[in-house]
Amino acid sequence: MALMIPGFTYTLLPGSGSVSLSAAIGGSGSPVVLLHGFPQTHLMWRHVAEQLAGEHTVVCPDLRGYGASDKPEAADEEVYSKRTMAADIVSLMAGLGHEQFALVGHDRGALVGFRAGLDHPETITHLGILDVVPTLDMWNVLQGVSAAVGYHLFLMAQPTGLPERMIANSADAFFGSFLDAWAEDPDAIPEQVRAEYLRASAAAVDSIVADYRASADIDVAHDRADLDAGSQLAMPVTVVQQDWGAQLGYDAAQVWRAWAPDLDHRLTKAGHFMAEEAPEEVTAAIRDLLAR
Repeated sequence: MALMIPGFTYTLLPGSGSVSLSAAIGGSGSPVVLLHGFPQTHLMWRHVAEQLAGEHTVVCPDLRGYGASDKPEAADEEVYSKRTMAADIVSLMAGLGHEQFALVGHDRGALVGFRAGLDHPETITHLGILDVVPTLDMWNVLQGVSAAVGYHLFLMAQPTGLPERMIANSADAFFGSFLDAWAEDPDAIPEQVRAEYLRASAAAVDSIVADYRASADIDVAHDRADLDAGSQLAMPVTVVQQDWGAQLGYDAAQVWRAWAPDLDHRLTKAGHFMAEEAPEEVTAAIRDLLAR
């Protein structure tokens, strides 16, 4: 039996185009969307979602290409662009009757949230970002031997074929290595949850690679166009991240401030999987964001 967030109902909802997204929905009140990262599914939000559901309608989708959501073939670069993935979420929420909502994303989901905030400023009321910098800035700060921490970004940026075959031939080892390396508290991801992440990721190698490949091409172009146009995030933004700036030699808050004038930037001692390792801290940051 697939793992589920207790007390949440599960449904398939239309994204953009003909793509359907699986989503867990719970609680009542003003809507908040929680978007997962890599190599995970919506299940990463299980602790935070339960806490927020006492005050909000909480929607936790699997991104296109992940979990139980559709995994369309990457016929062109737009299919897994963050612009398209953001449009999925706006369409999903409109189908639920929500023309405006807060959005919090982790890792890949945070990049989708960043794009949603730029493309749909009238829709995204508040934006929370966990442990990333925007795609364009990400490539700019990965330099020298310190860039080895992001080797998977370079691997999955390669042309179609080789990355998919390499990863599929050792899927559990590949995806499991990130769960091991990025968690400060491995016990925060219990064995059954880890097994679910590995199962879901192994079943989605092609679409996961396509998502990352888009971030080495079309997502960069979209970010650069917004940077050149002087576009910024109009809504309150909270960023919670590890001290990557100290590790990689840049000022993470300054990077974010260029995009988000109304910024609350916080550092955490939790690992990358902070919604599972420090759910109370993450929930408090989200509540503070929604109060702004």
